Amino acid sequence: MDAVRVSALRQHLVGTGWLEAVGGFAGSLRRSVSRRGAGELLLIGTEAYEPWHLAAHLADEAAWSAVPRLAPTLLRHAPPPGAPAHLAHGLSRLTGAGRGATVLVVAPEAAGAPLLERVQDARRQGATVLALDGAAPAEPGDLGGLAHERLAVGTTDEEPFDLAQHLVSAAAGRPRARRTALDRLAELAGRLTAPPAISRW
Repeated sequence: MDAVRVSALRQHLVGTGWLEAVGGFAGSLRRSVSRRGAGELLLIGTEAYEPWHLAAHLADEAAWSAVPRLAPTLLRHAPPPGAPAHLAHGLSRLTGAGRGATVLVVAPEAAGAPLLERVQDARRQGATVLALDGAAPAEPGDLGGLAHERLAVGTTDEEPFDLAQHLVSAAAGRPRARRTALDRLAELAGRLTAPPAISRW
């Protein structure tokens, strides 16, 4: 994503309420991983969608913002044999996600029953569940109904969904106090055109 597109987006989003919604969701993510007794951040997608980019962006933000727990553990539905250590975590990690853990689920389309069951188990054990998902209305038993907080992107199209992840990670890395939405997007434009802090993803 280049600076020109981010600048155009900034102009387009002002006054829509979207920046405020992103900021609120990102603030909840930051508070969840920063609170006393916070555990790890577990990031999981669906069988059809793995949130690689969000994992990389959050890891960068953790390094830049000195909030180390923003660096997520990416959970995968079927990690292949011989995968690098940071890409070898399966859904079984959700079994031990109890009080203090934060589970961030990214699902452009509906999450399958096996994932929902594991997320529900983690919530019952005290984990905080956040959901970044598509446009489907929240209902009991689905991802939106299980989440303590949800950001519905409003579309499952790849580009807007990827953009939402950029905005959430950037906002989570910076406190909201004394900063306007335009300030945050201006800083985001600069960081999106800068070299990444790490490149293991």
